[in-house]
Amino acid sequence: MRNKIHNLLLQALQRAGERYAAHSALLDIAEAKEKTHGNYATNIAMLVAGILKCAPKTIAAEIIANIEDGEGIIARVEIAGPGFINFFIKKDLWGTCLKDILSAGAGYGRQTFGIGKKALLEFVSANPTGPLHIGHARGAVVGDVLARLLAACGYEVSKEYYINDAGNQMSNLGLSTLYRCRELGGDKQDLPEDCYRGDYLLDIARAALARHPEILEMEAGEAIALCGKFASESIMRGIVADLEAFGVVFDNFFAESTLYKQGLVETALTDLKNNGMVYRGEDGTLWFKSSTFGDEKDRVVVRSSGEPTYFAADIAYHRQKFDSGFDLLIDIWGADHHGYLARVLAGVEALGNDARKLRVILIQLVALSRDGKPVAMSTRKGEFVTMREVIDEVGTDAARYNFMLRRSDSHLDFDLELAKRQSNDNPVYYVQYAHARICSVLKMAQEKGFSVSGYDDSLTVLLQTPEEIEIIKALISFPDIVKASAQSLEAHRIAFFLNEVAALFHSYYNKHKVITEMESLTKARLLLLLALKIVIGNALALLGVSAPEKM
Repeated sequence: MRNKIHNLLLQALQRAGERYAAHSALLDIAEAKEKTHGNYATNIAMLVAGILKCAPKTIAAEIIANIEDGEGIIARVEIAGPGFINFFIKKDLWGTCLKDILSAGAGYGRQTFGIGKKALLEFVSANPTGPLHIGHARGAVVGDVLARLLAACGYEVSKEYYINDAGNQMSNLGLSTLYRCRELGGDKQDLPEDCYRGDYLLDIARAALARHPEILEMEAGEAIALCGKFASESIMRGIVADLEAFGVVFDNFFAESTLYKQGLVETALTDLKNNGMVYRGEDGTLWFKSSTFGDEKDRVVVRSSGEPTYFAADIAYHRQKFDSGFDLLIDIWGADHHGYLARVLAGVEALGNDARKLRVILIQLVALSRDGKPVAMSTRKGEFVTMREVIDEVGTDAARYNFMLRRSDSHLDFDLELAKRQSNDNPVYYVQYAHARICSVLKMAQEKGFSVSGYDDSLTVLLQTPEEIEIIKALISFPDIVKASAQSLEAHRIAFFLNEVAALFHSYYNKHKVITEMESLTKARLLLLLALKIVIGNALALLGVSAPEKM
């Protein structure tokens, strides 16, 4: 409907003459904020008033005089305030908007602007030194939903997990596991300060000894290497299993060690040297001129020992991403990596790549509670709430939906008891129950002999109550929500939309009968419910949340 109004106005500007038509690009149609102001409004008259040296109300009147409503969709047009043009749509035409929804079905809401483009999303990428915690879970959902959104907009999407399997953390993991192995062998010692302290390592050590009993007899360096390899592989298997249980499946796992094996770090450093982008410090340290590209200071890429830094590997990794031919690269990081962004973008630019293709999303912390009381999440002693524990307690649907209830850059309060509660206070239950309730009504109608085979404008013309119009307006906004969510990389908009639609439906259902004494009205309302079922189901699918038919 908004598109129809937009087209009518474009044509009106053309008829009004070149002085108006020349500014067609400024035309924007928005939903009226107040119901008394109609359904849609535009401020085009005020935008061009200064250019045309004419009063906005005079311009608005001229534009209105040139509107030719061939389809007869406009009930009336008003000039309001300083020059807004407000449009009132005929009530009996809103139902015609259901035609697109009912005909598109599962495809309703999909976009085409990404067709022919490739997108790579890298997210979670937790070090394989321990199980995923609740913070990783939020990043996993945001990444997975964004991947679904971009795919729905036509992109060819790849999801990648970057495995940090090189550096000190692997040595520390190996040493930590060796200490646990020795503890199981009867030689318990205090762990060194940098070691990992979680009890999960006891289970890994037990499995390592069962596979390699010779560990306790091996030379320390060899034992640490074997323990580190065994532990990291075991932890990664657990991470992958937990993610799959959460509905998150990756297309590719890229190991940091690959960058060294293939000489990609060395090549990147060589190219930076050839470009004059690095210099040697007095102690032999190699520095990258990241401040040249807006970073607050230069950064070390090779230590005085000759060992490349993690940042050097990251420069090589991002170069490899750009070389893979993706049109859009998305990194999803924890909020504590905010200071890392400038140096990564500097590395991208220094090697000749377009940093605008790289989008970084920061995920804020999650505060876990139970009935409003904080749940301790200390990691000092290796104690933390794992992602798997949350999934097992509240279920995948509730966990995924609750993680989408806030912007990713906002702190999130996650109440375990609320997520399990079967009441309207629980957002996921509220939305899923709307879908199940719709399915129940449709089934009941069928049992009573009411059937609708598809769109019928002789029926939809009957959908004229304020509540029905509000529902239809919400449903037809879904394609725009999908497009805006994907373009802005703000996946939470889908959950916000679902909350609104579910509220509109529940309110409507409590006020109006769907199955009435009037057959035509009943069939019209069943068509409305079919459209609701389609849109709610499609939106839940984007979130990776099920749409139950009974609850």
